[in-house]
Amino acid sequence: MMYPVRMVRLALLAVAALFVLLTPAAAHSLEEVDQELRDKEQYFQPVDSEAPGFTLQDADGRVIGLEALCGKVVVLNFVYTNCPDVCPLHAERIADIQKMINQTPMKEMVEFVTVTTDPKHDAGLVLRDYGEAHGLDPRNWVFLTSAPDKPEDTTRKIAEAYGLKFTEGDGGMQMHGIVTHVIDQDGRLRARFHGLRFEPVNLVLFVNALTNRTQKPHPHPQPGFWDKLKGSLPW
Repeated sequence: MMYPVRMVRLALLAVAALFVLLTPAAAHSLEEVDQELRDKEQYFQPVDSEAPGFTLQDADGRVIGLEALCGKVVVLNFVYTNCPDVCPLHAERIADIQKMINQTPMKEMVEFVTVTTDPKHDAGLVLRDYGEAHGLDPRNWVFLTSAPDKPEDTTRKIAEAYGLKFTEGDGGMQMHGIVTHVIDQDGRLRARFHGLRFEPVNLVLFVNALTNRTQKPHPHPQPGFWDKLKGSLPW
C-alpha cells in the first residue's frame, strides 16, 4: 500500500518527537538546543525579550489574554482565513507540530495560539471552521480575533509588535511574511522560526527544552539515538 509522503514524514517526525520526550538522556538544556539550532537550523532566530501582550477573544466571545497563558509555553502565529496560499500551509504546519507535541507529556504544557489579522471577516463560525479544516486540535489550540468595538487594524498592530507586518492590498488580500513565535512560561519571546522550510522537529526540540526548564549543558561523549535518528530522516 502506498502512503502520501506527507503522512509518512509526519509519522517519522512524531516518532522522533515522542522519543526525545520519553528518553531522559535526550533532555537537552535550553543552552544546548539554542546552540544546536543556531548551527543547524537556518530559519531559527533566538530571542529573549518580553512578548508583546494582547487581550483578544475566541469564536465564542470569551476574552483571552497572553497573561492568562502564563505557565505554559505558547506557540503563536498570525494568519487570515481568506489568504489563498501561505496561510493555509502555515496552519497545516502548526497542526503537524501540534500532533507531534500532543503525543508527548508536553500536551498539557503547551498552548497553540493563532491570531487573525482580518477581524472584520474572521469571527464566530469562520474561526471554528478554520481549525477543523486544517486539522488543529481545539484542546490546546485557540483562534483569536479582536472585539467588534475595536479598530479593524488591532490585530495587525499586534503582529507588527511581534515584528511581522501585514499590509492590506486589493480585494481584501494582505501582503505578509510567515513566522512562528515561541513564548516561554514567563511570557518572554524566546524564538522565531521563519517561513515554512524550518524542520518541525527542531521547533519541538526547542519547546521541549523550555518545558523541561533545563538550563545547564551536560556532556554527550557519544552521539545518542536521537542524533542518529535525526541524521537518518529523509530530508
